[in-house]
Amino acid sequence: MYEIEVGGRVRQVTVSRVDGRFAVTVDGVTWMVDAARVDQHTWSLLIDRGGPKNLESGDRPTEASAARGGSDGVGRAGSYEVTVDGEPSGLRVRVGTVGLTAAFGRRRSGRHDDHEEAGSEPQRIVAPMPGKVVRVLVEAGAEVRARQPVVVVEAMKMENELRASRDGAVLEILAKEGQSVEAGSLLVILT
Repeated sequence: MYEIEVGGRVRQVTVSRVDGRFAVTVDGVTWMVDAARVDQHTWSLLIDRGGPKNLESGDRPTEASAARGGSDGVGRAGSYEVTVDGEPSGLRVRVGTVGLTAAFGRRRSGRHDDHEEAGSEPQRIVAPMPGKVVRVLVEAGAEVRARQPVVVVEAMKMENELRASRDGAVLEILAKEGQSVEAGSLLVILT
């Protein structure tokens, strides 16, 4: 599970592949997403709530409700054109004419000890979804700063910079450039 801050609000997000689509769970609500790349920064998304056997028909969105979240605070089913641009602080996302920013927080395991003192365990950088490692940005033994990119994974034809959650050092690099990885694959271990 990942924490992603969107428009100033922290969301709990998980993503997995299901029958050629993506099951995206945001704050406990699951959406089935079919994504097609339009150009380098633009995606066409078809979104169904609850998966193929539990779709809400007639729940037509507006661009603003898609960007902010619908009446249930999560979003609405429908078809969207989404533009995504990376920037140092996260992602700049535009759903139709509505823009917002998204910043990635730390991966959460859901264990009861998640609230232990920061730095008590090594940081484990894992692939958020199936993809390919395109760049490893650090070397073993190197010092890293909080929010510093350490590895880049291409998933759904979009590059995702995976960052250190706190200051530390690179203990081990398990990823190699060009390597295909599954969701949850361990890529880098940091102190």
